[in-house]
Amino acid sequence: MSDIAARVGVSQALVSLVFRNQPGASVRTRERVFEAAEELGYRPDTAAQLLRRTRSRQLGVLFTMRHPHDVDIVEALYPAAEKQDYHVVLSAMVATRDERRAVEELLGLRCEAILIIGTESTPDRLAVVAGEAPVVAINPRKRASGMDVVRTADAKGVRQAVDHLTELGHRAIVHIDGGSMPGAAERRRGYRTAMRRHGLAEHIRIIPGDYTEESGARAARDLLACDTFPTAVIAGNDRSAHGLLTTFLRAGVRVPDDISIVGYDDSRLAGLSFIGLTSVRQDAAEVAELAVQAAVERLDNGRTTDRDIVLDPALVVRESTGQLRSDA
Repeated sequence: MSDIAARVGVSQALVSLVFRNQPGASVRTRERVFEAAEELGYRPDTAAQLLRRTRSRQLGVLFTMRHPHDVDIVEALYPAAEKQDYHVVLSAMVATRDERRAVEELLGLRCEAILIIGTESTPDRLAVVAGEAPVVAINPRKRASGMDVVRTADAKGVRQAVDHLTELGHRAIVHIDGGSMPGAAERRRGYRTAMRRHGLAEHIRIIPGDYTEESGARAARDLLACDTFPTAVIAGNDRSAHGLLTTFLRAGVRVPDDISIVGYDDSRLAGLSFIGLTSVRQDAAEVAELAVQAAVERLDNGRTTDRDIVLDPALVVRESTGQLRSDA
């Protein structure tokens, strides 16, 4: 930093302020400092900076890379954390790396709070983590005391999908569920409740799934082999809907002329022009904002009471759903 200060003609203290993004330097001075740093090949030593700080102001994020919606949330966490003057540290859960190891790594990197996306952990395990640092669980399968939860009203989202399909004239509506995955139980409940409310209890049919393309493809093959074919399907998520849609199209089934399909999450996959999937939207940016806010309330404001933050979903209608044909 002394070399940069000499080149720019300012004090080393001012250079330090610029790198820490603190006030005290003009816009032009900041530009000149970064230009000089680039010319000299200087990079701030983040690890050394952390050692000097009383607080790290780091939020650890535990996530999987299996679901597009989870990835959207991770992307949205960066600007949400930056607005609160926090930094994001990622730790992925993969087949060769369990959750315990991932959490320990985040704590070892001095993360002050842990944000967990779509965890399948037991409440006991979550309680252990919450005893070490504040925990915010995003769309968890189950919750535990001592932690905050940010989730979408999954049952309400599926009810919106059923309402949409019945308005289009559909009655034989099938649901492909997500098994034991996060949100799946609530989505099943919402489907059953909505079907009964519309007087369609005799049409209730749930096909097991697991939020993957293959489970959607498998459900499509099962439906194609049946004597009675539904006119609409609500998939557990967009990945399952994608597998369902692709398998139907390969079999010559037209979407939405022969069958309407609804997904869940409204991930980027749903919005692709060649897919055009009607889907229940979970706002990744809002989820990220509220999750970061919950963590900051614990860390900066000293809140100790648990919060259960529930967001309203919204159905986004695209080309994969249509009016029931009179000959169906």
